[in-house]
Amino acid sequence: MKEIESWLGLEVGNVFKAILDFGLKLAIAIGIFIVGFWLAKVISKGIVKVLTKRETEPSLITFLASLTRAVIKILVVITAITQLGVEMTSFVALLGAAGLAIGMAFSGTLSNFAGGVMILFFKPFKIGDFINVQGEEGFVDQILIFNTILKTFDNKVIILANGAVANNTIVNYTKADKRRVDWHLGIAYGDDLKVAKEVLFKFIKEEKRILQDPIPFVGVGELGDSSVNLVVKAWVSTDDYWDVFYALNERVYN
Repeated sequence: MKEIESWLGLEVGNVFKAILDFGLKLAIAIGIFIVGFWLAKVISKGIVKVLTKRETEPSLITFLASLTRAVIKILVVITAITQLGVEMTSFVALLGAAGLAIGMAFSGTLSNFAGGVMILFFKPFKIGDFINVQGEEGFVDQILIFNTILKTFDNKVIILANGAVANNTIVNYTKADKRRVDWHLGIAYGDDLKVAKEVLFKFIKEEKRILQDPIPFVGVGELGDSSVNLVVKAWVSTDDYWDVFYALNERVYN
């Protein structure tokens, strides 16, 4: 035993004590890690339930829930590392030294976070809106701290970085209460223009979902090579846009 102590330069009892102390600290750190991550999940779900009951805007609910979960996880990691005996001053100094490199490496991530904040502050769209951004169209399904998730008509999922979304042109088709529907319909040269316009105005009047204020418009839009192309413009409630568009197309065809 003395030979071992001489070789190690330490007393065996102190070695065992050090191992036991570190093992205990490691067990506590792992416990903090597991419980902390579980609490992050539970608390974020609790926030969702509370804010949903208070009828908070869905986009703000998902953003706050994901932000809270991320902050708690960061605090848990710091607490667990501290439990292992790493001094907070040393840890903060280490973070400061690595801050510049991390900031450069994650500049895109920080930009996405800032973009998410901008989206929630200025509210160019909310969950459920149908938008076009970066050449992608879909219904807003979730607004997270780094990403905005869209779902298309055919149920494809599109994940967009918030930084790019906030800094690009956004077309929101459902933000306004009313939308104008445009049709481009052709008649042959020699057909009676007056009759064509009367028929179209009759269809518009009979379609109850078309609003009469602003007044619908029917006129000649273009003299094509083989047809006279009429333009029909009418206003509808945003929710009725596609139904009215397809319905009048079908009726004109029939």
